[in-house]
Amino acid sequence: METQGRPELDYYAALAALEWQIELGADEAILDLPVDCYALPDTIERPKPAPVAPEPTQSQPVLRVVDEGPDPVAVAREAAGRAKALDDLREAIAGYDLCELKKGAKNTVFSDGNPAARVMIIGEAPGRDEDIQGKPFVGRAGQLLDRMFAAIGLSRSAPDALAGVYIANVLPWRPPGNRDPEPAEIAQMLPFLARHVELADPDLIVLMGNAACAAALDKRGILRLRGTWAEAFGRPALPMTHPAYLLRQPSAKREAWADLLSLRARLNAL
Repeated sequence: METQGRPELDYYAALAALEWQIELGADEAILDLPVDCYALPDTIERPKPAPVAPEPTQSQPVLRVVDEGPDPVAVAREAAGRAKALDDLREAIAGYDLCELKKGAKNTVFSDGNPAARVMIIGEAPGRDEDIQGKPFVGRAGQLLDRMFAAIGLSRSAPDALAGVYIANVLPWRPPGNRDPEPAEIAQMLPFLARHVELADPDLIVLMGNAACAAALDKRGILRLRGTWAEAFGRPALPMTHPAYLLRQPSAKREAWADLLSLRARLNAL
């Protein structure tokens, strides 16, 4: 069945087409027909100014009510501090409603892997696949990450803490259009991330990408930071380029392999 020469879309086909456009970065609707700017009026009538309220007299006190709401960082810090175990922290994050990202996300992406592992990987934020499945690093970048760490004998599915990895993100909700996390969003969720590291208690941390370095080290410039050990949350931390970057720049895999060997050597020395 067709309408005006176009095939009619059912609900699911239209939804898939919309998600595809969002994935490409479309953020506004375009009209079916062009707008003839030459046909617009040369002048636009200015709106009439609003009437000015009279000055209050002594018999008319001025009442000013300012409602700024709760401090999101303070609320996050308090909620994270009450968590005594990882399950408590998961519930605290799921119940935190002061981050706008949560409103547009399908799932809260908490973690994956072995919580007892010696290595904790901190990524940036969920993408489309992660938002759908509710787990970090499950798309193409996640598949590459699994192969990278398998090359040095580590796996998220390993039951042994010596061979396992534990994975989390700076943000538990997907930013719209897979954009980079904003500084305010990182600061807002940082108390939860710090408590996450404290409860998981890894020996070493891997910071995947700029957002992870911004949260843990308060630094950006992953191509400059990668490969140099630092300290984050009181533990040795190794910045690495994100697997998504390696998919776009395969020539950078050589440096990533050097970083993996550095991680393996640090583990062997513990």
